[in-house]
Amino acid sequence: MAWVFLSAAIAFEVAATSLIGLTDGFKHLWWTVAVLSGYGVSFYMLAQAVRELEIGLVYAIWSGVGTAAIVTIGIVFLGESLTFPKLLGIGLIVAGVLVLNVMGGTSATHA
Repeated sequence: MAWVFLSAAIAFEVAATSLIGLTDGFKHLWWTVAVLSGYGVSFYMLAQAVRELEIGLVYAIWSGVGTAAIVTIGIVFLGESLTFPKLLGIGLIVAGVLVLNVMGGTSATHA
C-alpha cells in the first residue's frame, strides 16, 4: 500500500506544480486553493508512504520522479526547450533513484 500512497503523492505534487503558474503569484484565489490543496494532499500521502518505507528512499523517488515529470511537462506542453543538460539531469535523477531503490532498502525503522 505504501507504493500506492507514494504514487498518489507524486501525482498530486506534479499536478500542483503544473498549475502554480496559473496562480499569478498567488493572486488568483481558486488556482491558489487548488495548488495548495494539491501540495497538502501530496504531503499527506507522503507521510503515509513513510510509515512503511524508508524516508530517504521515499523522498528520492518523490522528488526525482516529480522533477523529471515537471521537466517533461514543460517541454511537451509549455514549449520549454529540450537540451542535453536537461536530458543528462533527468538521466542522473533516474539513475540515483534506481540505485537507492535497488541498494537502499525498503522498510522503515521505527524507534
